[in-house]
Amino acid sequence: MNLGKNREKQNLSDRSVYRRRVRADDLVSFQVTVKETDLMILAEDNLHEEARELVLTHRHRLEEYIAGHGEFVTALAPLREEDTAPSIVRLMCRSSVPAGVGPMASVAGAVAEVVGEGLRTRSGEIIVENGGDVYLAGDRTRVIGIFTAESGLGSRLGLRVEPGGGAMGVCTSSGRFGHSLSLGDASTATVVAPSAALADAAATAVGNRVQGREGMERGMDFARSIEGVAGAVIVHQGRVSAWGDLELVSLEG
Repeated sequence: MNLGKNREKQNLSDRSVYRRRVRADDLVSFQVTVKETDLMILAEDNLHEEARELVLTHRHRLEEYIAGHGEFVTALAPLREEDTAPSIVRLMCRSSVPAGVGPMASVAGAVAEVVGEGLRTRSGEIIVENGGDVYLAGDRTRVIGIFTAESGLGSRLGLRVEPGGGAMGVCTSSGRFGHSLSLGDASTATVVAPSAALADAAATAVGNRVQGREGMERGMDFARSIEGVAGAVIVHQGRVSAWGDLELVSLEG
């Protein structure tokens, strides 16, 4: 079963661009691929086998649930969380509610989150990137690049984040490229939240509202209204808007 959303060929091209810019000198980098799930992980040790087992387990549970709940894939609004559902399904349902979107809007962030959480007992510093959606945990300050095709910005925009010993998500939706279904035309809508699943769902909801010249303000107003969201960055028609306790930085090259 395909857990991707769309635009697969373009997504592979985009991924090759931004992954060349992902690096952390203090961590070991490795890749885990299972069907459509393609994770880039940075940890204190090579935890490939542990990460692959986590991906296989959670994918299997999600696929089994979807097989008996077809509406889970097609819903564009939140669905009721079932107590007996697998943990990744419950995470996706919970995350979709504040953003007012369907649960699949959070699938990439949710996969990154459950894998990252599963690896935290083996690595205090952990970064899991899934199609541009990032889960990170640890004490060290990190800079997350925001890949955008906007003229004059290119791939030079970054976001400095401080997990502070906890975990957080930095997720991006785009109307121009990537795997996610977006109803807007923003180059990028990036959301920061304590949960990668929530950040993914919220980025989709914010991006959906960025349509036309006035869309930037609508999107940012909605980002502020989503419970749990810590900040947002929108790139649209050559302009950048940011809200929250965020620090934007210029990346080299």
